[in-house]
Amino acid sequence: MNYEEALDFLLGTENPKYILEHGVIEKLLAEFGSPHKGMKYVHIAGTNGKGSTSAFTSAILQKAGYKTGLYTSPYVQQFNERIQVDGIQISDDELAEITGEIAEATKRLMAKGVRRPTIFELITTLGFIYFKRCGCDIVVLEVGMGGRLDATNIIEDAEVSVITNIGFDHMEYLGDTLPLIAMEKAGIIKPGGSVVLYSQTEEVEKTIASVCRDRGASLVFADASLAKVNSVSLDGIDFDFGPYKNLRTSLLGLYQVRNAVTAVTVAQELVKKGYRISEQNLRDGLFSAHWPGRLELLNRNPVVIVDGAHNPQGASALVESLAELFPGKKINFVVGVLADKDYSSSIEIVMPLAKRFYTVTPPNYRALSAEELAAEIRKHGDVPVETFKDINAALKRAMYATPGDEILCIFGSLYQVGDVRSFFGRNTF
Repeated sequence: MNYEEALDFLLGTENPKYILEHGVIEKLLAEFGSPHKGMKYVHIAGTNGKGSTSAFTSAILQKAGYKTGLYTSPYVQQFNERIQVDGIQISDDELAEITGEIAEATKRLMAKGVRRPTIFELITTLGFIYFKRCGCDIVVLEVGMGGRLDATNIIEDAEVSVITNIGFDHMEYLGDTLPLIAMEKAGIIKPGGSVVLYSQTEEVEKTIASVCRDRGASLVFADASLAKVNSVSLDGIDFDFGPYKNLRTSLLGLYQVRNAVTAVTVAQELVKKGYRISEQNLRDGLFSAHWPGRLELLNRNPVVIVDGAHNPQGASALVESLAELFPGKKINFVVGVLADKDYSSSIEIVMPLAKRFYTVTPPNYRALSAEELAAEIRKHGDVPVETFKDINAALKRAMYATPGDEILCIFGSLYQVGDVRSFFGRNTF
């Protein structure tokens, strides 16, 4: 099996709507000696911020000298981004070799009447096998969706279970209230475990605290209100948190301070468990962390920023950061969204900052058409809107029409971020 064949196998599965059990991935992993067992994990769930928090946590652990696996989703430009060890993506050859083994194991199981594993179960199995073979000291494991029933929750224990900001997303699967969604996320909390919770709404905090009490787990809040932002620029953010003064992150966006505070709190919990993580490791990890597509600066003249904000919470965080970076400025927006997201609320949130919109249809079967999105935008205000068949056409037009002293921001579906980065010559993760 070569690399292309491996991706065809992994991504060519017809998924059921939602998996209600872990039986199949457990059987598949057993074919490889259950590689998920015996490894150490930081398990991270949440609606927004879990990817950046994973990147910060992984970078801190690497700087502390631990061989660190990182499992994330979705990918921005290349599938291999999803599985990394010490910041290096799984190679094409290694991916193809392990996937070939998984394909053979899948055949054996299906011959016994076991259903075919889902895409996410297959990829999660690939990650566990790779991390085990690489001899990782610890793995930062990002949940795909929810928590309780997610394939990553096959792990038996975690050094720290982390829950980032919770909002309304995947409501058809996770519930239509924040407490219901929080209960699904809380499914990653292990009996007697350590939990770090991103400070947020009272109803979410009460739900998570209740689960922790029921399971005898300790709960620590990552309280970003205690952080003091010293400066914000296109070169990064300088902030204080607790005893740490002038921490710096090169990631833009005020929300990254909240994610960084969560990662620092995770590191503090790991230190309590005997991990050797110094203050310098914290500083170096926060500054070196790289997470493309999250308020990422792609051009300076004019300023071009891409952000994966795809729900109202993400849109609010984006607007907060743009207002801080460019006070009093109106923004030109290129936007494409998926039809199953609350795009109406997101448009309402960004509208006060908008000078002009360029709408596109993201490259995904769930995409809302550029024309439908434009019609929705016109319901919220009289800001000019142009529609385009694809992201490249929109970007060419937007760059031509945006003077050097203005700002262009591309946001919406993560599925278009890779094409945006490629347009500006950013062809690597």
